[in-house]
Amino acid sequence: MPDSGESRLSGAGGALPPKHGGLALLIALLIVAGIVVAGVLPRLKARAALRATTNDLAIPTVSVVHPKMGAPQTEIVLPGNVQAFNDSPIYARTNGYLKKWYVDIGARVKSDQLLAEIETPEVDQELDQARADLNTAQANFALSQITAQRYQELARTDSVSKQDVDNAIGDFAAKKAMVASAQSNVKRLEELQSFEKIYAPFDGVITARNTDIGHLINSGAGAPATELFHIAAIEKLRVYINVPQQYSPSAKPGLTADLTLQELPGQRFKGTLVRTASAIDLATRTLLVEVDVDNSSGQLLPGAYAEVHLKVPAGTPALILPVSALIFRSDGLQVGTVESGNRAALRNVVLGHDLGSEVEVVSGLTGDDSVITNPPDSLVSGEIVRVAAPDRGGQ
Repeated sequence: MPDSGESRLSGAGGALPPKHGGLALLIALLIVAGIVVAGVLPRLKARAALRATTNDLAIPTVSVVHPKMGAPQTEIVLPGNVQAFNDSPIYARTNGYLKKWYVDIGARVKSDQLLAEIETPEVDQELDQARADLNTAQANFALSQITAQRYQELARTDSVSKQDVDNAIGDFAAKKAMVASAQSNVKRLEELQSFEKIYAPFDGVITARNTDIGHLINSGAGAPATELFHIAAIEKLRVYINVPQQYSPSAKPGLTADLTLQELPGQRFKGTLVRTASAIDLATRTLLVEVDVDNSSGQLLPGAYAEVHLKVPAGTPALILPVSALIFRSDGLQVGTVESGNRAALRNVVLGHDLGSEVEVVSGLTGDDSVITNPPDSLVSGEIVRVAAPDRGGQ
């Protein structure tokens, strides 16, 4: 009997039937799987989010601008030499000693104003002698004229020979020529004596005085002449500049030009291009042009260095870009543009003038292109980019 009771207990509560054991194992596996999923799923989500963030950060954010149209005129800045409109040294035309001078450097003089006087004792003595010779020649001429007239009257009555008449007439002609020669010599010496006074040839300013009272004056006969004064007309000035060959077709008389000088910051002096050399210099490939500038104020000084801002018509329309948009690579000068809303494209461009913080682009772009202002060094064509919203300036 006891054996049969134990058998019933073991069948009811000892070992579980196979069906209930499999269910418990399944539940245990589900629990383990839930724990694993609960731990792995956040990691997968975090990894996916990191990948998405990384990919998003890999897309460069760029700012774009549209090129501005350049001005219809192009301003080129060229070095220029300021010169007086008229500039002349003043020499003596006679020999002697300087008696007196009346003007010094910086003096403004008028045309025909007396500048200095020269003592010429030798010329004065030569003139006195020449006048005496003229008186002698005139006296001899008067006598020969009377003699010739008398011989001609006597010849009508055959009182004198034909030879005597011819001799008298020939002597009269010779004396007449001697009078003319003496008169010419007197006139020459009078003109030479008039050079004792030195006058200004035109209105201007005395820029040099190279003589003083008592100096020996030599007019250049047998020895080098010495410059006594130097005069310059500065009411109007000439400025000569060399225009590069590429702008020579536009350098026509009538163009406006402004002068700036380092010692006069902020001031511009108006000028006009008046003439050109009409030939390109072979050595420099430039065209020499003259710009005239009014200097009635006297602020500009001849001999000064100036920068000439010459406004020439633009040959081709140019676009203006900031310098930061340029990309310097082995393929040449390029800029980055944005196409189709988010695709980068590199364009080769040709520059015009360097305007400092901006440059002119004469080819390679249009006014509708969206140009990247600060392209990254790694930018390549076809790369996806993100265009930053334009700065509204706090609006």
